[in-house]
Amino acid sequence: MLEMFDGRLAMPFHTLNPCHILGHVNTHRALHKSRLQPVLAIPPSSILLHTDESGKFPDSKKGSGLRGRDSSDSLLSHENTVGIIGGISVNSALNFLKKLVQVSSKEGKDCFPFVLCSDPVLNKELLSHERNSCPSPRRHNEKSPSDHSAIAENLQNKRVFLEKSGVQCIVMPCHILHSWHDEVSKGCSVPLLHMGECVARELKEAKLKPLEAGSPLRIGLLASNATLAAGFYQEKLQSEGFEVVLPDRATMEHTIIPAIEALDRNDMEGAQNLLRIALQVLLVRAVNTVILASDEMRDVLPQDDPLLKKCIDPLEALARSTIKWAQAAEKGI
Repeated sequence: MLEMFDGRLAMPFHTLNPCHILGHVNTHRALHKSRLQPVLAIPPSSILLHTDESGKFPDSKKGSGLRGRDSSDSLLSHENTVGIIGGISVNSALNFLKKLVQVSSKEGKDCFPFVLCSDPVLNKELLSHERNSCPSPRRHNEKSPSDHSAIAENLQNKRVFLEKSGVQCIVMPCHILHSWHDEVSKGCSVPLLHMGECVARELKEAKLKPLEAGSPLRIGLLASNATLAAGFYQEKLQSEGFEVVLPDRATMEHTIIPAIEALDRNDMEGAQNLLRIALQVLLVRAVNTVILASDEMRDVLPQDDPLLKKCIDPLEALARSTIKWAQAAEKGI
């Protein structure tokens, strides 16, 4: 019997309605102190795993079917089961699930089975990594970790767990996690989708034309210092022939970093104004669109803001690619 764990309780999955509502989920993150209340149509054969403060998964009850691939449990029999490794916040993982459900619903299909791993220890390590990468005077004296091997090992352990649980594809709906994509995917027995590749592929398929005659196709990239430094978005976009336009140092220091700090102070209006300036600075440099690859900035602007129409959310590209994979796997393609 499958069970759902959220760190506090376990319940048999057959008691859950396929349209079960997940709500009131605390994020373990100072940036998002409000509670997220998305309505998610969760497949009856999906499970969510939330580790304890030590980073360990709760002990599953006897017969839960999570010990290996030899189980006859219904979850493991699905050829389109997806494993999801949560990243810098619970909000990001739930936002990704919401996008999966929304896209599937638009196509008149049910969401595929999935296994979601959520880890507060990893959340904190990633948040610390991102924060220490910002050259902010307020964090100048904070110690920056020099060895991120613990994060890589944590991710590899989750990947192995998901493989043993029977998933046939793995995704990481968190930007900074892709800094370790190569290490995590090494030796992986199932596809591990890359968010940067998903975005670059969709942009290529869109057959965009340069805004200035004779100029290359320019794509703006707005992200945290840690994501920009990792360089995986730049690499994936350039491999598809795009010129990547990054925020200059002045934009990072005077708009993007202060916008993140405004969020820390719950100054939403200040964060919105600063983000608008950062986006406009990129757009005036003749970019076709701006990739908004930032967990902090994703929900800053209201959905009807005109500037958002010129931006791409990589999580949506990853969701569409995941659904395409699941549909192909279900058909045996």
